[in-house]
Amino acid sequence: MGDAVECVVVGAGVVGLAIARALALSGREVMVLERERWIGSETSARNSEVIHAGLYYPQGSLKARLCVAGKQALYAYCAARGIPHKRIGKLVVACRDEEVEVLRPLRQRAADNGVSELEWLEGPEARRLEPALACVGAYLSTSTGIVDSHSLMLSYLGDAEAAGASLALRAPVVGGRIAGTGIVLKVGGDDPMTLETRLLINAAGLWAPQLARSIAGIPSGSIPRDYYCRGVYFTLSGRAPFSRLIYPVPEAAGLGIHLTLDMGGQAKFGPDTEWIDGIDYSVDPARGEKFYAAIRTYWPDLKDGALQPGYAGVRPKITAPGEPTADFLIQGPGDHGVPGLVNLYGIESPGLTSSLAIAEEVLAKLDGGSS
Repeated sequence: MGDAVECVVVGAGVVGLAIARALALSGREVMVLERERWIGSETSARNSEVIHAGLYYPQGSLKARLCVAGKQALYAYCAARGIPHKRIGKLVVACRDEEVEVLRPLRQRAADNGVSELEWLEGPEARRLEPALACVGAYLSTSTGIVDSHSLMLSYLGDAEAAGASLALRAPVVGGRIAGTGIVLKVGGDDPMTLETRLLINAAGLWAPQLARSIAGIPSGSIPRDYYCRGVYFTLSGRAPFSRLIYPVPEAAGLGIHLTLDMGGQAKFGPDTEWIDGIDYSVDPARGEKFYAAIRTYWPDLKDGALQPGYAGVRPKITAPGEPTADFLIQGPGDHGVPGLVNLYGIESPGLTSSLAIAEEVLAKLDGGSS
């Protein structure tokens, strides 16, 4: 047998690091294994960096509950640690009369989720806030914000390491098995090793279903199929005439091509949705043509040539194209029958917003279902 550690977290994205922090602060011995050469280099680095309010998710869902709780915890954490963030607000806009009725249920859904900071604005009221905006009406969400996700991840990691956790980069888990005394992992990379752990947290994001399938003894029926939905972003040359985030009416696989701002005021648009067979972060500049048309529905003065290809992210989906978007799937021992194991699947948006609350959910799963 190789080395032994009480708890292993696989995946050093924002969710994995939040979980490692919570475990270490609870007094557990923690090792984080990350397949890439940097922390947070996949889904956590390829998103909109938005702190979501919790407007869209079905009442009672994990996404709704953990987003709202996570948002409150995240604002408090960022303020206490000096992490760059801003409660910037967003407008969810109806650009045509028929979209008003599509947006109307948003208020009740937000209220069901415990979000009261939502105000309906008629078109002229919205344009008083954002003169460059074209819309017939909009919801103003004042609790939506933005955060520097890299600073946040470094802070989570710093907290975890200060509490005794360790991080191994370029350390992919290539297989494993459930053993009588715990879970045995085969770790590849430059320094291959065998590692036995009592508690395993699969926070591998895009790779989470594949990781679970590689560990003998995890019931195959408990592992969802993985699907990949790419979203590309285009950046704006020059400064945008907006001070808030602008979101169109949500679409099937995402929230539409929206305008977000980073902490420096740089505007980016996206993501779009494209179902793909594998993980591919390429950006086709030709997709920009569709972006111009979509953006001009709410910003008609966008000039030709103002958009530059930015970057792409891939959503870790666990439902197929055309199916309703799945809730977060967080399985503890009570769900799959393996002591000491928590699998996290389909942790897409609002995963960043929810990260601190997801960590508490994982600890509760362990405390309720492990020896």
